[in-house]
Amino acid sequence: MTFGEKIKAVRLKMFLSQEKFAKEIGVSFATINRWERGLNEPNYEGQKAIHEFCVKNNIKIDD
Repeated sequence: MTFGEKIKAVRLKMFLSQEKFAKEIGVSFATINRWERGLNEPNYEGQKAIHEFCVKNNIKIDD
């Protein structure tokens, strides 16, 4: 599973649109879209935001 697929799985597990997930972690909708399509990967700050979101919602990124 690619990192983009993992991000999408986390987002869908929480029943969030790309736009709402982007607001939750403090990035733009376009950023989430690019991550999920594998065009870009999150930098350190993006990875940290995803990690914090997962911890807050008791989600393992590999689930």
